[in-house]
Amino acid sequence: MPFAPTRLAFALCLITMAVNLPAPLYITYADLSGQGAGATAVAFAGYVLGVLPVLLVLGGLADRVGRRPLILTALTLSMVATGLMLLAPGLQTLGLARMCLGLGTALATATATAYMGELMGREHGPRAATWVTASTSLGFGLGAALTSLFLLRGPSLTPGSFYLQLLLAASAMSLVWRLPDPRPAQRLPMLRLPCYPRGSVGYGLAILLAWACSGLVIALLPGILREHGLSVWSGFSTFCVISCGLLFQPMARRLSSRKATLLGLLILPCSYAVLAWGAASGQLGAVLLGAIAASSACYGFIYLGGLAAVNQLAGSEKTRASAGFFLLAYLGFSLPVIFTGLLSDRLGSRLALLVFGGVLTVGCVALGLALLSGSLKTAQAARSV
Repeated sequence: MPFAPTRLAFALCLITMAVNLPAPLYITYADLSGQGAGATAVAFAGYVLGVLPVLLVLGGLADRVGRRPLILTALTLSMVATGLMLLAPGLQTLGLARMCLGLGTALATATATAYMGELMGREHGPRAATWVTASTSLGFGLGAALTSLFLLRGPSLTPGSFYLQLLLAASAMSLVWRLPDPRPAQRLPMLRLPCYPRGSVGYGLAILLAWACSGLVIALLPGILREHGLSVWSGFSTFCVISCGLLFQPMARRLSSRKATLLGLLILPCSYAVLAWGAASGQLGAVLLGAIAASSACYGFIYLGGLAAVNQLAGSEKTRASAGFFLLAYLGFSLPVIFTGLLSDRLGSRLALLVFGGVLTVGCVALGLALLSGSLKTAQAARSV
């Protein structure tokens, strides 16, 4: 079918667009509920409650029902989540909406790379990961940026970006409905746990660290920026830390997966230092610059390099291996944010940012050395043969 990969990419963009659509309103929801950064982080992490059942228990669902129904279900859940935030804005609703979003995004991303490869055909299979990372990276950041644009016109709990997402997601459903499903449904076991092919765990841990950084920006940075009268810019910082990674994906494609990941691990702590200093001191330029630099690692070098490496190592188990990769990614996206949010309520935002930065730096250095050591051992083994 003409433009089938483009239709799927559009749907993936709309699914992930809903995820951070209400991000600029997090601090407003917290004020309405009389809560602080810790409660906001917990509501934000409702996402992982939707992700885990899919990635841990329903790994065989795509093989039993096909790829297309999962994408349609994910689009429906994205619309349900947006509708909930329109009907009853608040932290409690945010937690429920993010659980729906986690469920939908997990359904989509666990099968997206395999489905994209099937739609493109074997000769274009290696490009599938690129299309998936590009469309999801754009979507994750676009929702927050659109909401911030609408909020520039004045405060609102029901900005126009919410209605726009509903309209576009409905149109995406009509496009996906007509997509072929090249792989027929098979009577395989429903319970198919995520797998980690040999050599893939390091890439999963890298995306865990990367998405922990982006999760911190999305969930907690709006409250820190508000201390300096800059909360209206929180959606743009979210866009910068996610979607600007697209600019670096062509460069990442020219590198080997290992080199791309190592470069991302080098950039990540340095960019976070700039971002955190800008947030703590109220320097908007440093915040946006640090967010763009972090995005090059989070959604450029580490995301694209890691996903491509995992799919290359997976062989015929691409769906389960992708599920394992995204399981670690989403754990990083949620759990460190809860810890940092609680720490911020107890010790203040500056110390919380410092502690997170220290852990991030140690993790990046340790993981980079491990990946580099593995690369050297592989090269030595090849020479000995």
